[in-house]
Amino acid sequence: MFDQLFKQPCALSRQRNAPLASERAAFLAQRAEEGAAQDTLVRLARELLVVVQELDLANNDVITPLAIDAAADRWARQQKRRNRAHTERWSRIFFQQTATHWLRFLGRLSILEPEPKPFASLVEHFANDLQHERGLASATIANYQWHIERFLTWFSTQQRIFAQVSVADIDVFLARQGVHWCRVSIATSAKALRAFFRYAEAQQWCRVGIAAAIESPRLFREETLPAGPAWEDVQQIIPPSDTTQPRAIRDRAILLLFVVYGLRSGEVARLRLEDIDWALEQLTVTRTKQHRAQVYPLTHEVGSAIVRYLQEVRPHCGRREVFLTLRAPFRPLSAGGLYHVTRSRFDHLGIQTPRRGPHALRHACACHLLAEGLSLDAISDHLGHRSLTSTRHYAKVDLAGLREVARFDLGGLL
Repeated sequence: MFDQLFKQPCALSRQRNAPLASERAAFLAQRAEEGAAQDTLVRLARELLVVVQELDLANNDVITPLAIDAAADRWARQQKRRNRAHTERWSRIFFQQTATHWLRFLGRLSILEPEPKPFASLVEHFANDLQHERGLASATIANYQWHIERFLTWFSTQQRIFAQVSVADIDVFLARQGVHWCRVSIATSAKALRAFFRYAEAQQWCRVGIAAAIESPRLFREETLPAGPAWEDVQQIIPPSDTTQPRAIRDRAILLLFVVYGLRSGEVARLRLEDIDWALEQLTVTRTKQHRAQVYPLTHEVGSAIVRYLQEVRPHCGRREVFLTLRAPFRPLSAGGLYHVTRSRFDHLGIQTPRRGPHALRHACACHLLAEGLSLDAISDHLGHRSLTSTRHYAKVDLAGLREVARFDLGGLL
């Protein structure tokens, strides 16, 4: 491996004769298989020598993150003193990342076990019930768990066992959250806690009647309207078809999937190359909540954007997911990465809207379809809703728009 990276005899000798040469070579070979560029591998090989020098790796002991941080600090200060770095920050970060990834590859990184969460077994039992008995989507279960764990973390500070929990405890917790949260968020937390305590009562973990007594704040009729950007703003955030920037080419294909089909971020993240049938011009999407496949006609604009991304930008590697990171190691874009794609376009154009993630584009798609005259049944099918209940929220948006028009006209008459 070193022969492919270094041509100067002294540099090649230094790499070969330094400790853990075979381990360093194996790590570099793996990164090469992941698609790392030649310059990246050369820099990584040099940094691995620094890691070997600064960390005590002579024995086979595992290395703790604290030891890595201390070594990174020493190395960053040395680089600063020698005027080899403008700031210590990037020297420290690169050392930490390199050491962490390499030691994890070698199995010599000490993983600190996180402190167990309070009443974790109860939450786990409840989550399993939501998944296997009620068939809820993983994102919904994670949302429930987040709210429940926040309450249980707070309750654990009261130094009482779970069987002693009362409605008063839940009221105090929700009141404390109300200082920072809006009513919709508090109502969501109350809903999650109500479901959890209903299950806890059935399991005889706590006294009966708590779930029924949990009250949500009153929500006004239009308070839960889907918050999506205006359609004119949506059209602006999509990069033009003639862009030559690799990131913009990829992001155009992603944003069109959100806007045209109203897909969820998880559905785009899981999209695979075999899900696109170019002969039949069809796109197969695995729906997050229904756990089933839904077939869409592949529109010319979306298909062209994906084709250009695949031909000109997508890295050549063994991954089957459609959308990947642009730099090695090439990985599928996560839901968080897709949120960044959407949010960054809004921020770059200076478009101010309450919601700027992929779900905001899903709302915008639904509102646009409603404005174009599609029925709620058709919109429900298009968005992959399990029932019309979710889709009916968009009828409120249309009603709100009509009221705005009415107020405007009345204002002109008065």
